[in-house]
Amino acid sequence: MIKVLIVDDQELIRESLSIVLGGESDFEIVGLAEQGKMAVELAKQLSPDLVLMDIHMPLMDGVEATRQIKSQFPGVKVIILTTFQELEYVREALATGAEGYLLKAIHPKDLAAGIRLVHHGGTLITQEIAKQLIADWIHPLEQSKVAKNKKITYGLTEREIEVLEQLAKGSSNREIARKLFLTEGTVKNYISNIYSKLEVTGRHKAVFKATEEGLIRPNSLEKYD
Repeated sequence: MIKVLIVDDQELIRESLSIVLGGESDFEIVGLAEQGKMAVELAKQLSPDLVLMDIHMPLMDGVEATRQIKSQFPGVKVIILTTFQELEYVREALATGAEGYLLKAIHPKDLAAGIRLVHHGGTLITQEIAKQLIADWIHPLEQSKVAKNKKITYGLTEREIEVLEQLAKGSSNREIARKLFLTEGTVKNYISNIYSKLEVTGRHKAVFKATEEGLIRPNSLEKYD
């Protein structure tokens, strides 16, 4: 049996993956985690063979969680599973030791096959991502220019930027949760992370700094004018 730990901040995705993969005769879903810190702790407690890891999560993202898991439990395989295709995340995930990187839109049967491949020692990345990596090797100067233009991001994830844009519109936590299909608790965690990364206290200061630094568009502002 392949013991699998599923890590994703969205309950619907966690439960769906658990149901789909739990139907495979050679898989055992040993645990579900909603953020990176929990994933590291469950990896210690449950000794999974493989972790399906989301990238963008509150408290600790998937890259850092992968880094810690691979450092403490090098025998545990990790497949990064995300909706994002940015090259920077592929690099980071592979650099931390992840054996695979797949998009959440993958067909369940292909996902199951990918888990088996990685469990047996293979490395798994999509053809599209492989092409991006090759393009980067061929055009390093162009990629470095793009990286320079993006370097001042304060470590904010794409989801945190989305939450910031909603804060700029004056949305309440409940409204943000509804618009971004999150729980209010998850929204609070994202806002806390935003304050920490921007080194500010309060929504007004976060929105002001994000706008000044070009992290969000000025036309995102509605009620803070």
